[in-house]
Amino acid sequence: MNSLNSVVSIARELVRSKSFSCEAAFLAGSVVRGEGTPTSDLDIVVFDSSVTASYRESFFYEGWPIEWYVHNLESYHAFYESDCARAKPSLPKMVSEGIVLYDKGKASVLQDEAKSLLKKGPLQWGDKEIELKRYFLTDVLEDFIGATDRGEEMCCAAALVEQVHEFILRTNGQWVGSSKWIVRALKNYDQNLAARFVRAFDHYYKTGEKEDVISFVEDALQPYGGRLFDGFSLGK
Repeated sequence: MNSLNSVVSIARELVRSKSFSCEAAFLAGSVVRGEGTPTSDLDIVVFDSSVTASYRESFFYEGWPIEWYVHNLESYHAFYESDCARAKPSLPKMVSEGIVLYDKGKASVLQDEAKSLLKKGPLQWGDKEIELKRYFLTDVLEDFIGATDRGEEMCCAAALVEQVHEFILRTNGQWVGSSKWIVRALKNYDQNLAARFVRAFDHYYKTGEKEDVISFVEDALQPYGGRLFDGFSLGK
């Protein structure tokens, strides 16, 4: 694995050669956080007022897979809004944690804005939203409990991973994740809770025993009244 300094040099060289008119550029992602793996790519966010619309492209440079995100100084706002609506702040996170590769005076302003947004957190769920999510989580849990086909069980377990992590984090005013970011988001909120989450699902996938997963999901639902079926209505 290359040293961080050498990676930053490569990324700066790329920005200079590919986007010489940009106002600011940041290197983000797992390499910057010290979590890089042999398959890690370099996430580079570029702010360039000469482009008319945001775009993204993927390519290789100096042996590195590059994820290249380009915005002008207005178009990124729509992505921030979309990320916040999903409670998955991908772009603000990249900007806030990024190493500055190039700066014409906008980098600190952009990073301060991103950090402020992240600190604020996502919109709080209201009672109706919690009730709806509680109902759908109950539905998947019941399917998981009742499934006798291994393939169907595994699909239900995958749905539970997504839904229970979202339920826990959103009811506690936290950002959520997807893919590997599910566990990272849980760890960011509560290390012990994340460890229990991993143990429960790992035990199920290894043994087929469901009890730990069922208990984990029920504990998540318990502060909000537990499982919900009887009396639920939608659109009435």
